[in-house]
Amino acid sequence: MDRPHRPQATRVRSRRARLALAAALAAVPALALAQSGPQTGAAGQPLAQTRSTSARPRYLPDRFAGKAGRYYRLVWGVDALSVKLVESGELIRFAWTVVEPEKARVLSDVKLEPSLVDFRAGVSLVVPAMENIGKLRQSQVPEAGKSYWMAFSNKGRMVKRGDRVSVVIGQFRADGLVVD
Repeated sequence: MDRPHRPQATRVRSRRARLALAAALAAVPALALAQSGPQTGAAGQPLAQTRSTSARPRYLPDRFAGKAGRYYRLVWGVDALSVKLVESGELIRFAWTVVEPEKARVLSDVKLEPSLVDFRAGVSLVVPAMENIGKLRQSQVPEAGKSYWMAFSNKGRMVKRGDRVSVVIGQFRADGLVVD
């Protein structure tokens, strides 16, 4: 079979284009390795140390955009709700910051039994009671500006990172919290 005749200049240009593409693709892994090393900011310190602690990276989504964040602040007097796996996934730590102590008092009420519900996994986790320590939760009177926490037992590691869970404490209910 004969190929259609192409001028010499066209064949050279297409060969150069293929070589340039191959060179660019070969350089991508090397470029990624060069950028993954420790980055330094001003004064030669690692970049993580030069950033202020209050600055949030742009690529992380706001956990409570718009109305949800305002709802928890106005109705329950709490802000910065977070759910994180700790102790290799055996415990789940639910934390919050108090904005208005009177409204947030329900979260520290010892009489109420908190639970963390994961509908995907089909489980409802409770706060464990340790023999010498007691329940793994803070129960003092809340103060404005302070952070508080409680830990839920995740025996069997049923709740995974990225799951959306609900935390229920009496009348308080926080839905759609993402496990970090």
